[in-house]
Amino acid sequence: MTWTELGTGVFVKRYEAGDINVGAVVGPQGVTIVDTRGSGAEAQEIVDDVAHQFRKPIVAAINTHAHYDHSFGNSVFAGLGVPIYGHHKIPAHYDAFEAPRLAAWQADPAREPDKHWDDVVLAPPTASIHRPTTLTHSGRDIVCIPVSPGHTDTDLAVVVPDSRVWMLGDVVEESGPPMFGSGSRPLGWPGAVVELLMQIQPRDVIVPGHGRIVGRDFVVQQASTLQRVADSIRSSHAAGRTVDEAVHAAALPWTDWMLRSAFEQGFSELGAAPQDPR
Repeated sequence: MTWTELGTGVFVKRYEAGDINVGAVVGPQGVTIVDTRGSGAEAQEIVDDVAHQFRKPIVAAINTHAHYDHSFGNSVFAGLGVPIYGHHKIPAHYDAFEAPRLAAWQADPAREPDKHWDDVVLAPPTASIHRPTTLTHSGRDIVCIPVSPGHTDTDLAVVVPDSRVWMLGDVVEESGPPMFGSGSRPLGWPGAVVELLMQIQPRDVIVPGHGRIVGRDFVVQQASTLQRVADSIRSSHAAGRTVDEAVHAAALPWTDWMLRSAFEQGFSELGAAPQDPR
């Protein structure tokens, strides 16, 4: 797959492994990369692709959030002396979720045979984002906006104002239903998307974490679907259902195992709920 230009000097490449979108913002001073992929080898592929395609140095990298497939390549960029920007809560997320998962896999690779994390050294961002921040390393403005807790509590929206291109990581997904993974906040996720929609203009281009490029209408629809999940969690909790009962009753476009994750996390936020019989 090749780099596709979405706006002047703003490119995306959709890598087959994980169907993940990596952004490249090209300016007179160099290239800023958005997301570093899931391993050292995958990150090195980005470095090689950028050198071949753009023939400019990589001057910065940005993590849209903490999950492995978007940030486990950080060490390669750090080794090149590239500053890496990310949400200030990424180190805490690593400690709680990504580091234990990586350690368990490296101790027993058979646990997740589809992963190749032998070369991964966790490298949190070297620069923390606490508030909307404008980066200028490439010679053009790139704005990083912390997103309210939703997909995780480490999400950043990345927007290139002069091209009206947004890179939203997994706050929005096109290739399948949004993932309720580690650190997800299903009750807050719809509101987080609505907050972003207040800033997204009708003709803006949206790059989801996975899948095809979308427009604002797609994001509106996804916010509505996420709201159905949040509403179902609240109503099931109020009715005293167990997680199993709530998942069974929900008529939502997610697999049961993913809905279970959403309901477990949502019930946890709402307080004690009935226990599933075992």
